[in-house]
Amino acid sequence: MPRAERPPVMLCRMPGVAFVPALLVSWSSASFIISYAIAVLAGHVEPLVPYISDTGTKPPESGIFGFMINISALLGVITMYIRYLLIEKQNESSHFVRSSCNVFSLCIGLMGCIGMGIVATFQELSVPSVHDIGALVAFGSGVVYITLQSIISYKSCPQWNTYFVCHIRMAISVISCIAFIPMIVFASEISMTKIDWIPGEKDYTYHFVSAICEWTVAFGFIFFFLTFIRDFQRVSLRISTEIREDS
Repeated sequence: MPRAERPPVMLCRMPGVAFVPALLVSWSSASFIISYAIAVLAGHVEPLVPYISDTGTKPPESGIFGFMINISALLGVITMYIRYLLIEKQNESSHFVRSSCNVFSLCIGLMGCIGMGIVATFQELSVPSVHDIGALVAFGSGVVYITLQSIISYKSCPQWNTYFVCHIRMAISVISCIAFIPMIVFASEISMTKIDWIPGEKDYTYHFVSAICEWTVAFGFIFFFLTFIRDFQRVSLRISTEIREDS
């Protein structure tokens, strides 16, 4: 029997997906600030530069922290995947970067999101070893991801990015890389696992320096994704649905 005439294709367009990185930035910032405020007001941590994880260890802030960080990880996955698709599309006409490099960058970014999920799920005082591994993966992969994205951005100039934006991205990457090293080094010198640090006690200096670096890297990620908003304004999502009938 002859095949039935193909029906028209239904298209759904979303002009610009800039709301995705904007939501990631605002949600992640809120997760840090809200958990910090609750933990300080409840007297669970000292207000002077606690670790980010310290602000989400005890209830009620632990539940809020875990929920919001998991959502941030999901938004991170979506943002990174759209960024990957955007580079692939731009690369079709410009050929400014190898596709394997784009895939590698995406995989590194996804590893970082998995690390965030581990941090949110396994509490610092409950399962410290797993929590620390998740934090190391999240921060380490995140630093590598934004560095790779900065390099890719330079390669796409001047057609797809301005040098001004590229300079900002690279500056954020360099600062995050510099802060990441002492964050790990000083954290490894701390001989105890606790959240209620008091100035002057043993290992407090290591904790203080490491915590400052941790907050620097975390907000470095946030500011970096903030630079994606303009790029994502040029992206449209297109969903097509085809229905075929055989007679």
